[in-house]
Amino acid sequence: MQEKITEVRFLKGVGPKRSEDLAKVGVRTVEDILFYLPSRYEDRSKVVKIRELKVGEANTVEGEIAAVSNKRTARGLSMFDITLADDTGFIHAVWFNQPYLKDYLLKGAKVTLYGRVELYDRVQIINPEYEIIKDTPDESIHMKRIVPIYPATNELSQKYLRGLIFQATANHCRFLVERLPTYIIARQRLVDIKFAVRNIHFPIDLENLEKAYRRIVFEEFFMLQLALAIKKRSAAAEAGGLAHAVSGELIGQLSGALPFELTAGQKKAITEIERDMASEKPMSRLLEGDVGSGKTVVAAHSLVLTVQNGFQGCLMAPTEVLARQHFIALSELLMPLGINIALLIGGIDPRAKKELLACIKEGKVDIVVGTHAMIQEAVEFRKLGLAVVDEQHKFGVTQRAVLKEKGYNPHILVMTATPIPRTLALTVYGDLDISVIKELPKGRKPIVTYWVEESKRRKVYDFTREELGKGRQAYVICPRIEESFPGSRTKNVTATFEELKSRIFTGFEVGLLHGRMSSAEKEKVMKDFRKGKIKVLVSTIVIEVGIDIPNATVMLIENAERFGLSQLHQLRGRVGRGEHESYCILLADPQGAEAVRRLKAMEETLDGFRIAEADLEIRGPGEFFGTRQHGLPEIRFGNILKDFDIMELARKEAFEIVKRDPALKEDHHRLLKAALMARFKDKLDLVNVA
Repeated sequence: MQEKITEVRFLKGVGPKRSEDLAKVGVRTVEDILFYLPSRYEDRSKVVKIRELKVGEANTVEGEIAAVSNKRTARGLSMFDITLADDTGFIHAVWFNQPYLKDYLLKGAKVTLYGRVELYDRVQIINPEYEIIKDTPDESIHMKRIVPIYPATNELSQKYLRGLIFQATANHCRFLVERLPTYIIARQRLVDIKFAVRNIHFPIDLENLEKAYRRIVFEEFFMLQLALAIKKRSAAAEAGGLAHAVSGELIGQLSGALPFELTAGQKKAITEIERDMASEKPMSRLLEGDVGSGKTVVAAHSLVLTVQNGFQGCLMAPTEVLARQHFIALSELLMPLGINIALLIGGIDPRAKKELLACIKEGKVDIVVGTHAMIQEAVEFRKLGLAVVDEQHKFGVTQRAVLKEKGYNPHILVMTATPIPRTLALTVYGDLDISVIKELPKGRKPIVTYWVEESKRRKVYDFTREELGKGRQAYVICPRIEESFPGSRTKNVTATFEELKSRIFTGFEVGLLHGRMSSAEKEKVMKDFRKGKIKVLVSTIVIEVGIDIPNATVMLIENAERFGLSQLHQLRGRVGRGEHESYCILLADPQGAEAVRRLKAMEETLDGFRIAEADLEIRGPGEFFGTRQHGLPEIRFGNILKDFDIMELARKEAFEIVKRDPALKEDHHRLLKAALMARFKDKLDLVNVA
């Protein structure tokens, strides 16, 4: 009987060096290698006759090696060439820089090849995968079947990984423990975990692969949703929340002071927030909305509500530039109501900071706006009622938790200007209630967006100069602060600023802004740009969110292909905030299909939610939104767009379990609880959720 082993280093063919290589991709145990899942599959099950091969198609062929040659190309590359023949014809197969193949692929040997047929000066297959046909063949794992393709590295080839995983599935699948309760497996008609793991790697047919895929994706989503359900119940079970009265004089004064009518989305979000804050249970709500949809006004209403009830409020932003913008906007709106607002950032004078901290502790400051400086130990609130976190994905779970601990169960409102598709919101924010603002304030003109190739740069500058001549202002965004290496084609703000100032926009004041500048320098630049003294602001993505300059009508983005789709949309949202027609110009010479898709998506739509869906499709959930920021693991195998139906079923089952057995005490939930705690470690409280 095969002995159970736990460490991957004890598998045949691993050893110390391979152990190190496997550890780099997160594989340390036998269970890790069993769940090192394929990224895709190739159907090599059908063997095609050589005469039936078509140029441009990948196929499986087999035959006898009729001739071999080993030579060097004009460029000095070694080239191993075989002529493969069957009863219908012959074809050449070529491998570059693999001279050792001459010792394996011998004349007269029978082999199976898989690769794409190419036409150069002859018909051939370049660098195909191969397998030698033996007289007494074992089960083939590389050919004549549905073949798994794994995330490989230079040290870990496809063949090595495939062989190692085949060995693990053959000998160790039977040691896998079923963690899902039997009643869920039966209700959802899922295959058992042993069948699923064997067939996710080496399926007999597509039907078995589909069954295995559904089982593994369901469990992955289920464990994630179970964690979210526990987090949500734990938050709801917190006692001693700060119930707020939702009507009062200050709220009435704020409504009368607004110079515009709220949109339907803003009104709905405010109603939902008021309902939460009136409860004794602490609010945990996400407010998401497109760029310029008016989230700050909703946050202002929430902050005034807490001040009206005798509490303090705070708003934490990820950058000093955004914190200052919020401070200015809230000061203009709320100071006339007698509300005392303070700005707390890292670069303020030590004496002034000491005085400010004392005022916050004594309750003399009603609302504090700041950066992560707010979560330092020295900051103490007298009575914190509401904490607002803007652009919350820029902060980690721990940072938000520290902010919450500054008060006694304060209400929490997190905001994002990155619209999150419902699929992703349910996956990442299943523990939060969600408010969405979709429409933009009345009077906003659509932003005209163009993708322009580098060769037309002069025309872009001429157009921008025309806008400046009309009294407008412009942003120029670069990916880097300085040149990354000599001769780099990636634009940096330092050189671009000098060029635009001295050669391109002479006669107009050009300003420079980036993250390495001091607080005082950044404040002066933004103040001059806001007042219209600076006409062209050359910046990095430090201005990505929150900057509101109604007179700015041109957003020129250098090397636009280097930015993510949601990031481009955020940058575009810095213009179009006034009465004038605004333009977003994407200067780019994209190299890959993915970059072209991003740029075309920007041209085709202004809808941030459609942009977010497109971004999610192009980059996948892990890249779109680092779920590690939320204390939750990446989704490794399921696709939350394609597999959304499975995710909703998993979510329903998970929330029902937590409703019935919140601490997972029932006997048939024992293994589930152990697996959950192992996966999420100290991120879940399974004691105080009943």
